[in-house]
Amino acid sequence: MAYDREPERLQALLDTAPAARQYYSDQLAAYTNLVYYPSQHAALPNTSQTYSVEGGNAELRHYLGRLVRRSRCFTRSLHALGDAVTLFVYAWNRRQRFRRAYPKYPTHVLQFVYPPS
Repeated sequence: MAYDREPERLQALLDTAPAARQYYSDQLAAYTNLVYYPSQHAALPNTSQTYSVEGGNAELRHYLGRLVRRSRCFTRSLHALGDAVTLFVYAWNRRQRFRRAYPKYPTHVLQFVYPPS
């Protein structure tokens, strides 16, 4: 799959993106000519600092079948996808807090989907 990384399209995408204090990217030359107002851009020399993002993406793909690559499960509604991700993040965060408090107790994210009673 070829991605369109023309400077005009990249700038239009950047203009519509949520504001951030810092933007990180690979070292594609087109990124250096974009306007990052009011923040700044830093090019990473390698992917050594992306492990946490990739880990989060892997967890989402593991638990949400609609995000698995090359899957027949897909969401026709962006609202439904947003709801599924919101529910997953809710359950995941509850599970992580529980695991920090009780590290030896085995847990699964499904146990934390429902609010406490």
